[in-house]
Amino acid sequence: MMDRRLFLGAGVAGASALTFSSVFSQNTPNFGAPVLPAPGFRKMKLGAMEIIAINDGALRRPLGEEFVRNAPLEQVKAMLASQNLSTDYVDIPFTPYLIVSGNTKFLIDTGFADNGPPTTGRLTANMAAAGYKPEDIDHVVISHFHGDHINGLVKKDGTLMFPKAKVHVPTTEMAFWMDDAKMAAAPPAAQGGFQNARNVFGKIPADRLVRFEPGAELAPGIQSSAAFGHTPGMAVFTVRSEGQSFMYTADLRHGRRDGPPDASPHFRHAGEGQDGHGRFPLSVPRPRHAGSVRQRLPVQTHGLTGSPWSPAPAFAPGFFLPHR
Repeated sequence: MMDRRLFLGAGVAGASALTFSSVFSQNTPNFGAPVLPAPGFRKMKLGAMEIIAINDGALRRPLGEEFVRNAPLEQVKAMLASQNLSTDYVDIPFTPYLIVSGNTKFLIDTGFADNGPPTTGRLTANMAAAGYKPEDIDHVVISHFHGDHINGLVKKDGTLMFPKAKVHVPTTEMAFWMDDAKMAAAPPAAQGGFQNARNVFGKIPADRLVRFEPGAELAPGIQSSAAFGHTPGMAVFTVRSEGQSFMYTADLRHGRRDGPPDASPHFRHAGEGQDGHGRFPLSVPRPRHAGSVRQRLPVQTHGLTGSPWSPAPAFAPGFFLPHR
């Protein structure tokens, strides 16, 4: 029986809007629309700061053999059934996080804005329900360049979604997606991700774009960490205030966040490199794998975590520990 703490899924990495549309429109069964959370935000005090999980919507993806690469589909379905989840589809939510530190507001990742599928693009409405608007955002911090994390920077009409914000990006991630040689060498289905990143960041004014080295402190109490693997330059972020901590895990681990980590299936990206569909496939991890991304992360034995795949939206107890 698959250990539920090691249950992984390949899912759609969202390399670009093209990748999403191509995967979700190829004669797939109609399982209906995902149920979106109401309200679409959740607030949490973290010392002197406030963290707000804000849902941008969700997608309903048919479950197939390709979703988990090294476990039989029957085993995957058995794990889902054990958690009272559908064995026909997986709902993929998108949840950026707003950090309010005094008068300064940091948004981590962006969702789609009006560039995504019809059941996405709820960020601004849910942000308004939480008491904020795009003009309030001072800094947008990007974990990596897949479309569900960056497309919300620029609206379909070409205007900036967050007109006053500085946009912070990992140097390694920027270098990869802007490398002409890597784009030329990528499989045709993966090149849309390169083009999408260039389209988005080509519209960000140079004086608004701030590059940071993973590991750098972005602001007092907000620390970045390298989490390369899901993409070549992905970063995660730890927020600390008055002895409390929160880690935004980006797409390091995918899964439900409405319960303790050992009570829900988790999906984690386990290797580097894109497949032929512009996605970064996942597989069941091998214990003590020397290349584990988690070995490169700071120990997080307490506090809370959040990820874009938080459907509630919700926070979970801290659980990231390097393999020993």
